[in-house]
Amino acid sequence: MLPFLKKKTEAAGNVSEMPPWHPNLRNVARLPDTKVVRTSFFVNGAAIFVTIGLLLWFSYQEYQLHNLNRQIAYWQTQIDRDKKESDRFIALYAKFQAEDVRIREVNGFVHSKPAVSGLLMHLGETLPAEVALDSFDEQATGVTLRGTVRGSPDEASGYATAYLDQLRADKFLAVYFGEIAFSGTGVARNSQTGRLSLQLFLKFGPSTKGAKK
Repeated sequence: MLPFLKKKTEAAGNVSEMPPWHPNLRNVARLPDTKVVRTSFFVNGAAIFVTIGLLLWFSYQEYQLHNLNRQIAYWQTQIDRDKKESDRFIALYAKFQAEDVRIREVNGFVHSKPAVSGLLMHLGETLPAEVALDSFDEQATGVTLRGTVRGSPDEASGYATAYLDQLRADKFLAVYFGEIAFSGTGVARNSQTGRLSLQLFLKFGPSTKGAKK
């Protein structure tokens, strides 16, 4: 009995090792995709994500551009509203500059005048013995000096001319006066005193270096 069973077992093992009797007719390319998550899902998801990102970026840029245009329009409205006042202030500033120049000129001219006390002291210190000053009259354009010259008519005329030359050569006076000359009657005989009367005009002018010859 045992040898018979052993032969049957070996025969059964030989039968199981034999290939199937029917051929494999499956078309693998047409079989359904049995993956839990398909590859097309990732591709489509990435494309949608990129599209949404681009839409958001363009929307933000459009919002920024709209906001910028709105701000430009607002500031342009402010500029148009304030332009009239700005033009008025610019005109006033130009007028102020012109007035400032005039004030500076007048101020410089006023400060260019010598002090009366200092001028009288200088004239008294440099006054020749033959000449006596009778009056001192300061005006806007200069100073008028009136005096009397001692001596005979010929001598007095020479003293008057010499005093005029002295004043023109005076360095102190040359700083404040641009022109010094006889004025009015100039040199004339005074009928009451019989002496020669003298009248000089010292005209204010720009400061100069050195004496005026």
